[in-house]
Amino acid sequence: MDSIQLYTKINFLPKDLKSEVNDFVDFLLSRNKKEKKSKQPKFGCAKGKIYISPDFDEPLEDFKDYR
Repeated sequence: MDSIQLYTKINFLPKDLKSEVNDFVDFLLSRNKKEKKSKQPKFGCAKGKIYISPDFDEPLEDFKDYR
């Protein structure tokens, strides 16, 4: 739907219905903002949850035969 068509339809509405349309548009805009914000993880949210042992780079015992 084109913006001009929407504007024309809204102009034909009575004043009380225009108010309801305005409230509904505000509701849709606020809901859209909330959905976008919740998808972004915060920087550093996994800090302290990942552990790498100090011998991570050391050769494994299982591969001694292949060296």
